[in-house]
Amino acid sequence: MALNDCLLLNLEVEHFLYCNVSNHSADLPVNDDWFHPGVFYVIPAVYGVIILIGLIGNVTLIKIFCTVKAMRNVPNLFISSLALGDLLLLVTCAPVDASRYLADRWLFGRIGCKLIPFIQLTSVGVSVFTLTALSADRYKAIVRPMDIQASHALMKICLKAALIWIISMLLAIPEAVFSDLHPFHEESTNQTFISCAPYPHSNELHPKIHSMASFLVFYIIPLSIISVYYYFIARNLIQSAYNLPVEGNIHVKKQIESRKRLAKTVLVFVGLFAFCWLPNHIIYLYRSYHYSEVDTSMLHFITSICARLLAFTNSCVNPFALYLLSKSFRKQFNTQLLCCRPGLMTRSHSTGRSTTCMTSFKSTNPSVATFSLINGNICHEGKGLILTGGKHVNPHSAKCAPRCIPHIQR
Repeated sequence: MALNDCLLLNLEVEHFLYCNVSNHSADLPVNDDWFHPGVFYVIPAVYGVIILIGLIGNVTLIKIFCTVKAMRNVPNLFISSLALGDLLLLVTCAPVDASRYLADRWLFGRIGCKLIPFIQLTSVGVSVFTLTALSADRYKAIVRPMDIQASHALMKICLKAALIWIISMLLAIPEAVFSDLHPFHEESTNQTFISCAPYPHSNELHPKIHSMASFLVFYIIPLSIISVYYYFIARNLIQSAYNLPVEGNIHVKKQIESRKRLAKTVLVFVGLFAFCWLPNHIIYLYRSYHYSEVDTSMLHFITSICARLLAFTNSCVNPFALYLLSKSFRKQFNTQLLCCRPGLMTRSHSTGRSTTCMTSFKSTNPSVATFSLINGNICHEGKGLILTGGKHVNPHSAKCAPRCIPHIQR
């Protein structure tokens, strides 16, 4: 993600807050020949839709992780941290960015000029570094599964997620220190404006350093690391497909397919991130290296707005991508969002039950019982009994046990 997303595109040219339309302000230089003042109301409305959709999706995702014990695993913890970072971006950065089209001055004072960029950059770091950590987790699960330690695994991942937040805040400290209200004088109109920026407008070197650093630290380097992880993941999965016997263990095949699905989900998240933020970085780099030039064309204005909106859209699409890719999350989303409609929730629950994920471990010794792992619950099959949560029940009545069904070995 781009450094200091909302203010990022405000720093492109000397006409920082130049406006020749009505009494409103925008950071993009515009031309009266084609520009319509109504745009200043349409664009904030689009921001409002993005914020609303993002709040619904990310809050629901976090609620699922906090309330559904079966969903508390390593990947989902990272995904919840990612959703929290997106929420932070939506509630702080998006409203500030939208306010530029409704006001002709900076509304948040000097404290806001330092605090808002700090919060924004923290959320940026959390998002991109969490995606990198998710890719590393998938690499371990698929390529080096023997290195995974089951004991205290969730606690270790919680510490890693907390470390990501700490690193992100440390990287955001310079932004808070150097961001300030800088005056800008427009000679053509003889007007002076006050703008919030991480550097003065008088030096052309600062924006070049700022834009290139953001592009490398928050885009190129993380994506390069993720690409390396996924190269080894893809190579391992291809080799596994060739090495697996045609009549191999059905449970091994299911385990490989499950890991492949989760790896694909993380890859979709990474792809959405790369797609949504690349235009934003390109435009900022272009403006930083053409700092003394002013582009008032309609194409430049539309491209800048679309890049900005696309970047914020990334903070609301992940929950819905997860809804399409994960059956278990789809079931939980339906339960949370349709809780006020019992009929729909019942149908969703029935559909979700048919997709129960089960992994079994059967011993070749007939005296050893068989274990089945169903949706995170261990079922012990042996001597006509199934052990669920410490209780023995008859196999024929196992349907009454939550998320535990009898598994028949063929």
